Amino acid sequence: MSFLGSPIKIGCLDVANRLVMPPMATEKAQGDGEVTEALCDYYAEKSAGGYIGLIILEHSYICPEGKASKGQLSIAKDSDIVGLKNLVKTIHQHRSKVFAQINHAGARSKKEIIGDLPKSASSVDHPKFAKNKALPIEMTAADIQKVIADFAAAALRAKKAGFDGVEIHAAHAYLLTQFYSPLTNKREDQYNGYSLEGRIRLHLEIIAAVRQAVGSDFPIALRLGASDYATGGATIEDSILAGAAFEQAGIDLLDISGGLTSYINPNNSAQGYFSDLTEAIKQKVSIPVLLTGGIIDAAAAEKLLQEEKADMIGVGRAILKDSEWAKRTMLLLDK
Repeated sequence: MSFLGSPIKIGCLDVANRLVMPPMATEKAQGDGEVTEALCDYYAEKSAGGYIGLIILEHSYICPEGKASKGQLSIAKDSDIVGLKNLVKTIHQHRSKVFAQINHAGARSKKEIIGDLPKSASSVDHPKFAKNKALPIEMTAADIQKVIADFAAAALRAKKAGFDGVEIHAAHAYLLTQFYSPLTNKREDQYNGYSLEGRIRLHLEIIAAVRQAVGSDFPIALRLGASDYATGGATIEDSILAGAAFEQAGIDLLDISGGLTSYINPNNSAQGYFSDLTEAIKQKVSIPVLLTGGIIDAAAAEKLLQEEKADMIGVGRAILKDSEWAKRTMLLLDK
């Protein structure tokens, strides 16, 4: 059996193989983030045949003020559950497992999307933030408590909708990255940006609240922006420690990507370009580590797994462009 085709366990969940379709925004939702027929058709096409072990759904906003863009999927209200159930059913009929990805955009949102200036860890600017012609508003203690409650409520909705697990989005310059990166967190309180303890406090409080909401039998993943690749930003050394802390807090899968650099590594364009991050973190944790980043062929995926750079492989753009990619790849590896 190939490495990519071998089964894996995420918490209490058995996944048939190690191929993951990572979250990619389609902006096919309508109105206030409702599931559409077009969205269901899209995921039916991608999941056909069950060749993808795990699909992590595109990011869903947990509250109106955390919405990133028009057409983004919502998990912010109980009325979203019905549509999400239909979407999950569509994917499950093809035997793939599916996680919801829950997110708050923070300063990456826009005034025209949420009706007000977005809020962030601090009132600072960054090239990755939306251009609102004004700085984001620094979150108060009450704002932070609401974020924690909103993540927990969204995770519970995911469970009620029949998802197999939930992923907390803490990458790609969104809110949790804004707290994690010293470049955007200039706070002086317990969520401060000058200590790793302060920078991951919100993450840990969200993990605890989500676990309390969904119980012990529901996998929780976290997508971590493990490096900013910028002077003064988050580093792999930070993320090795953070990853261990997240595992101890109850995370079942670490999905590694970029931080304020979003989904690219400016220093590496090879297939699996975040493999330096995943390899370093994998050596310090016992939970599965997912690697995504420019992987487009089976040989590269196999090599990365064989060399223990990661435990699972995410393939985004290749599957986005070609819905038959997973089928061809898995059948090829089974020969």
